[in-house]
Amino acid sequence: MSYPQFVFLFYFETMVLLYFLYMVPQKVFFTKGVGRHKDYLQSFELALRDAGIETQNLVTVSSIFPPGCKRISKEEGVKYMKPGSVRFCVMSRNATNEPNRLIAAAVGLAIPKDSNQYGYLSEHHSFGETDDKAGEYAEDLAATMLATTLGIEFDPNHAWDEREKEYKASGKFITATNITQSAQGNKDGLWTTVLAAAVFVMENDSPINTLNFKK
Repeated sequence: MSYPQFVFLFYFETMVLLYFLYMVPQKVFFTKGVGRHKDYLQSFELALRDAGIETQNLVTVSSIFPPGCKRISKEEGVKYMKPGSVRFCVMSRNATNEPNRLIAAAVGLAIPKDSNQYGYLSEHHSFGETDDKAGEYAEDLAATMLATTLGIEFDPNHAWDEREKEYKASGKFITATNITQSAQGNKDGLWTTVLAAAVFVMENDSPINTLNFKK
């Protein structure tokens, strides 16, 4: 390898490393879906289609909501979904082939008042829980993680609605919310898959011209 080639390769690899080290999502959207099929994997694919993110190579990440990250609608978010892109997300999923069994998948979000402070995302999946119950649990998880980070004092034995008031009364919270998908297992024993996801959009992503995105 010649010296110019070595310099170019070193520069290229350094730029790639820096890109991955310092990339921070600028936007996020929330979506959910359900799919049913005789094959487990195909039911997951149909759930992804229902959520509008089936064209992405999804990489699940953990629970930090980036400082200053802007929440956008699903309708706007899917415009950034260039087919084949590697796409980071926080996802919860669940599946069953037991007839009539209730399943749920939820992602909770808690955002601090200080936009320079990070928030939390949580994943929760369950059996036998309604949308409201599973969503509340995910929301509680995210809010409690944030509260401990911010040093908010609270009684863990209090019900979620009571602790939510305590969190907001501290003046350090803006909001806690969730997105949840539940479904009953197919009566004929088909696989039923549910998912909920927070999907990140990076700074260098640009909208694509698409007329067929899901609403």
